[in-house]
Amino acid sequence: MSRLGNLGARLYRGEVGYDFIRNRKIWYGVSILITITAIIGVAVGGLKMGIEFQGGAVFTTDTKAQISTAQATDVATEASGHQAIVQELGNGGLRIQITEVDTAKANEIKETLSDELGIPANDINADLVGPSWGEQIANKAWTGLGVFMILVVIYLAIAFEWRMAVAALIALIHDITITVGVYALVGFEVTPGTVIGLLTILGYSLYDTVVVFDSLKEGQKDITKQTRFTYSEIANRSINSTLVRSINTTVVALLPVAGLLFIGGGVLGAGMLNDISLSLFVGLAAGAYSSIFIATPLVADLKERDPQMKALKKRVLAKRAAAAAKGESPDDGPEDLRDDAETAGTAIGRPRSHRTPGKR
Repeated sequence: MSRLGNLGARLYRGEVGYDFIRNRKIWYGVSILITITAIIGVAVGGLKMGIEFQGGAVFTTDTKAQISTAQATDVATEASGHQAIVQELGNGGLRIQITEVDTAKANEIKETLSDELGIPANDINADLVGPSWGEQIANKAWTGLGVFMILVVIYLAIAFEWRMAVAALIALIHDITITVGVYALVGFEVTPGTVIGLLTILGYSLYDTVVVFDSLKEGQKDITKQTRFTYSEIANRSINSTLVRSINTTVVALLPVAGLLFIGGGVLGAGMLNDISLSLFVGLAAGAYSSIFIATPLVADLKERDPQMKALKKRVLAKRAAAAAKGESPDDGPEDLRDDAETAGTAIGRPRSHRTPGKR
């Protein structure tokens, strides 16, 4: 068995593990700091909206220009009176994007570009984009996001419980905020591809969260009938038992996205790939983080406020204190999650046959 597979098996059996729940305040603080940074980035720098949302013109050439990309940017900016964005295409041609340009101005700019680039005007394609189209796309995106959030909350509340629905919603908002903040900080354009990427990462983020929640749901069966573990300890076991699976899923998903972002967008210069790949890359990483460090700890915090869970915690701690006073081995301690009794075996979601040999 590989080292990672062996680690996953040991995490599942409770032989090793990290106390995510006990250290949750650290991760809450990290998330709050990242979120505040993202919000400041959006508030100060703003989002760089693409031409699809602002309206304007896109000029493309099929042949290589006689001047550099930087020179073409200066020419297009001077001719239009607005900042131009110039990208070199794979065939050596150029894609020149200029916002807030009408039809008359577009024809004038086309003639200027023809003279300065040394390319016949007929070889320059001009496409006009109206701002109303981008507004419709934005409205539909907001509508889709709202409907998705509502359906997610309803489903999780029915399939699991309302606390898990609230925690998942907070985690999703956390992921979206961080992704949008990164766009503002790095200055990437927000295009319809970005919107598609944002909506896509919600599904990935929710998948990781539901995997942990499903383990937690199984682990909390008949939890009040035992005095071995608190709810937070069972929640922590659920995170650890699915940790390797979450890491594997995230890494496998990130590899092709990283190829699009760093190779396609960076090395090959296919700038349009950045629109969707950056949102996917940041969102996938943030989703994996939030499902482990945010969603489940939040559920534990909300659940521990329940009177039944408070009473359970008191019984568990009282039993451990009594055992410690007698000098007995703390078999019921939180570090002994691998040792199942009949009731605890159900509580942590593992059949009794998995108990460690030699344990009483």
